[in-house]
Amino acid sequence: MADIHLVRRRRPQQFRRIDRQETDLTDDEVRRRYRFSSDNIDRLVRLFEPSLQRPTRRNKALTVRQQLLLTLRFLASGAFLQIIGDTFGVDIATVSRVVTNVTDCLFALKDTVIKFPLTDADRRRVMAGFFAMRGFPGVIGCVDCTHVRIISPGGEDEPSYVNRKGFHSLNVQATCDHKGMFTSINACWPGCCHDSHILRMSNIGQHLASHHQDPERGYLLGDSGYPCRPFLMTPFMQPVSDAQQRYNTAHIGTRNCIERAFGVWKRTFHVLHGEIRMKPTKVTRIVIACAVLHNLRLMWGEPPMDPEQLDDVPQGDMFQAANDGRRVRDTIVANYFM
Repeated sequence: MADIHLVRRRRPQQFRRIDRQETDLTDDEVRRRYRFSSDNIDRLVRLFEPSLQRPTRRNKALTVRQQLLLTLRFLASGAFLQIIGDTFGVDIATVSRVVTNVTDCLFALKDTVIKFPLTDADRRRVMAGFFAMRGFPGVIGCVDCTHVRIISPGGEDEPSYVNRKGFHSLNVQATCDHKGMFTSINACWPGCCHDSHILRMSNIGQHLASHHQDPERGYLLGDSGYPCRPFLMTPFMQPVSDAQQRYNTAHIGTRNCIERAFGVWKRTFHVLHGEIRMKPTKVTRIVIACAVLHNLRLMWGEPPMDPEQLDDVPQGDMFQAANDGRRVRDTIVANYFM
């Protein structure tokens, strides 16, 4: 019997096209592909260089800038990792590793970039910004939830990720300020969980329940799916007067800020708009990483925003003795919408 000799053919060398993904583009084209201008990509490189620059003896290792470009392209497009690898001329395993490393760096910035207004000065600034929109007083944020679609995670907990619309998701809670910047985010709950339950169990909900029973410290605006509380104003389900109708109109116009923030966020980072094909724990980190990038875009002028002049809103003692949500709401109607 003849011997069979196996000949191992060498894998053809791939020439990376990652450098040409930016150098041959105008600044507008860079922004469309990576959601940041070249100058702000430089800022991201300087920010993450200590974490992503690692000593290696590998030939032609990816630079920090290349790692950022690859990850930003994935988050902006929501394409398969294989497609991202083919676009940049790198292996899919490299894409997965790079996306994980950069996402972890962004996740580590969440407490620095995503901040709830805790000081009196910050609360007054945010209240003034919301009051200038539709004349609604005392608002320190708007709260809502949005679903981020994921693949079926399998296992015993798989049914809990099916939301009321019948697909697998994470129910992501966020609050935002008057500029649409996220001030808190919670992305660890499966799709079946109700919005009010997530708020009640979240750190921000427990903080407000403990420290914002006095409405002078400000409150959130939420839709009718939430209960009315001293720290959370909801609309009237069936307004019975013109004043209550004006309250609802101002409430809806002000609360739309969080809806617009979600819309801009998901359109900017299209990975959130489709189905993320990863495990829920990794999806959580990607969602928060995109929230960090959303805030950085606003902080760094992506897109450019005109500075707003914010004036303090005098609150006085209009909320004295108001110890439940409905009484606070009635007091707001009597003082601002009669």
